[in-house]
Amino acid sequence: MSETLILGVLASGRGSNFQSIIDSIDSGFLNAKISALITDNPEAYAIKRAGKHGIEALVIKPRDFSDRNAYYSHIAGELKKRGVELVVLAGFMRVVGKALIDEYRNKIMNIHPALLPSFPGLHGQKQAADYSVKISGCTVHFVDEGMDTGPIIIQAAAPAYHDDTEETLSERILKQEHKIFPYAIKLYSEGRISVEGRKVAIKGYRENSVMINPPLQT
Repeated sequence: MSETLILGVLASGRGSNFQSIIDSIDSGFLNAKISALITDNPEAYAIKRAGKHGIEALVIKPRDFSDRNAYYSHIAGELKKRGVELVVLAGFMRVVGKALIDEYRNKIMNIHPALLPSFPGLHGQKQAADYSVKISGCTVHFVDEGMDTGPIIIQAAAPAYHDDTEETLSERILKQEHKIFPYAIKLYSEGRISVEGRKVAIKGYRENSVMINPPLQT
């Protein structure tokens, strides 16, 4: 791994987590460089965010490839050409294919708006609100072949209320997402993360209470 961690970001929508990573780099909190944004959506607002910060944006659409394996093989190739060391899924609304996972095993991070293993898949916030949970939150995890089943890196809690809607709970969770995603990337860049089976060990975890609710800046 290089001294400055080289990131590749995949996003499908507005890219608010993408922006939180950019801001963490610009502030000096995170020693990393975003080599490229890859999106499957030519209308994604994340493209505009990339343009504002001089980040290359590539639109790669699945329909332009013969099958799913060819699509993700192409993405893996584009990332490798740009020296990407860690792939970050910031609202990428597709299940990642095996070709990309094999190329970046335990080097693909995703953020999910629920406390996994509860409420995997789409609309985790709606599921939590429908069940009237009392505590919700978000999870950063490594990506494997399953649906939000990869090793959990870090989580943050957010309160949930009986009158929450998907929208109100999502807004509360998103604030925590913007904190823990850059923090998880920082831990990786510092070589503090190791994967043991499906468990993630973090050097200094027991002494570091901010793991429960880490600040954006430290």
